[in-house]
Amino acid sequence: MTALLSATDLWKSFGDGSQSKDVLRGVSLELAKHEVVAVIGASGSGKSTLLRCLDLLEPIDDGRILLAGDDISDPRVDANRVRSRLGFVFQGFNLFPHMSVLDNVTLASRVTRRERRADAEARGRAILERVGLADKAAEHPDRLSGGQQQRVAIARAIATDPEVLLLDEITSALDPELVGEVLELVRALAEEGTTILMATHEMAFARDVAHRVLFLDEGRVLEQGTPAEVLGAPREERTRAFLARFTG
Repeated sequence: MTALLSATDLWKSFGDGSQSKDVLRGVSLELAKHEVVAVIGASGSGKSTLLRCLDLLEPIDDGRILLAGDDISDPRVDANRVRSRLGFVFQGFNLFPHMSVLDNVTLASRVTRRERRADAEARGRAILERVGLADKAAEHPDRLSGGQQQRVAIARAIATDPEVLLLDEITSALDPELVGEVLELVRALAEEGTTILMATHEMAFARDVAHRVLFLDEGRVLEQGTPAEVLGAPREERTRAFLARFTG
């Protein structure tokens, strides 16, 4: 399959001199259109940094990122224009507290794409209907549950019809009883053919929904394959040790 999003030999470090720490160490991956890829690994393995680099929220130190054949890692690119092609959902919602739900969902369309407010709001209401929050359009985020806030964040991310949806541990900040409603929305998006790259600790969900799984260990892709291969019969001892935390 032709890659819609690809990264080749990505390196990223934080700090200077003796305090510098390599967080990504030569990471390469490919994501085809309509594919769902889950990135798993321990906390600190580089999952969030990888997604932030792909969305140009963090500059890479070396490597190359292509989106539909365009080199988006070129320092001359317009990062905001690139981000309008990618939908990013954060761990902690990152909704604007002073804005209504509808304004949160439509902001990118109105500001980045210069759409008329009426057009953006019509589509925003349709998306809120799709995620089961049509009746919350006028509310502010602090009036919603964590699960509802994360569904608003997903609605905001898909409002601009992104080519790729990047999901960064989107259930980690939720109470356990709220996880299911968010994962069901992601499952529905996957079934509709949305291209998704997701960092997750939800192993059962990755097994059921992802086409491929990447195991990230200390900033490197140590193992990758189908969910049956990586989650069911991992080759690497580090992968087996990581998965044992979830199976006991």
